[in-house]
Amino acid sequence: MGNGGTTVVRYEILGSLEVIHEGRICTPTPPKVRTVLALLVMRANRVVLVDSIIRELWGDDPARSAVTTVQTYIYHLRKLFAKEGIETPDRTVLESRARGYLLKVEPGQLDAEVFETMLDQGRSHIESDRPEEGAEVLRRALAMWTGPVGANVTFGPALEAHAIHLQEQWIRALELRIQADITLGRHRELIGELRYLVGTYPLNEWFHRQLIVALSRSGRRGEALQAYHHLRRVLSEELGLDPSPDLQRLQREVLAAGGPLRPGLARAS
Repeated sequence: MGNGGTTVVRYEILGSLEVIHEGRICTPTPPKVRTVLALLVMRANRVVLVDSIIRELWGDDPARSAVTTVQTYIYHLRKLFAKEGIETPDRTVLESRARGYLLKVEPGQLDAEVFETMLDQGRSHIESDRPEEGAEVLRRALAMWTGPVGANVTFGPALEAHAIHLQEQWIRALELRIQADITLGRHRELIGELRYLVGTYPLNEWFHRQLIVALSRSGRRGEALQAYHHLRRVLSEELGLDPSPDLQRLQREVLAAGGPLRPGLARAS
């Protein structure tokens, strides 16, 4: 939607930055123009100061012509939006504001906002004791990711901070979905995924914990203990630390007859 008419525009940042209008990819090609667009997208519906754009593009040592160059990049974006029909004479999407610019994005147009809304929905379902619904919503939310945030964009400090935030939200969504699946008894189905995750995030004790739980509840206590000893070795070699008291307690429960059976063992902290 837009001023004085309707348009179908999507902005994607959960992977490569893409602008999609009525099925056509309209992403700018020049790298610095893409960086400016990424900053406007990440801060959608908020004014992005020219000074912030300059810092993102050139750090603390900008050229004297930096302001003029930013204006040129904004001109290229507006020209692209007009060419693709994203902006029209009666519909402004990229607005000039005092000392900066604002990209108008409506609900449902930005994948990162949709993802965070679905994360909240999934969390709410799980907290309301509806793990099946929570797992389904979170599965769909996680499927929106096609790669690292802004994979085709060169990041400065502000974009890096936004990317870190979104990555943490991705990990939280994954933890919640795994938590829901364990509550639903899907231990065997999770083992392969959890092995991959502990290999990818070797210092994330939460993923190691869920692997130990899933193996133990699948009747594979020996492998569960091997997984614990692997974690202990990684933490010792990388950080000089022992597993947390919670994980040490879990190891003792696995050693006991039957292993960990209480649902609470799978809960995310």
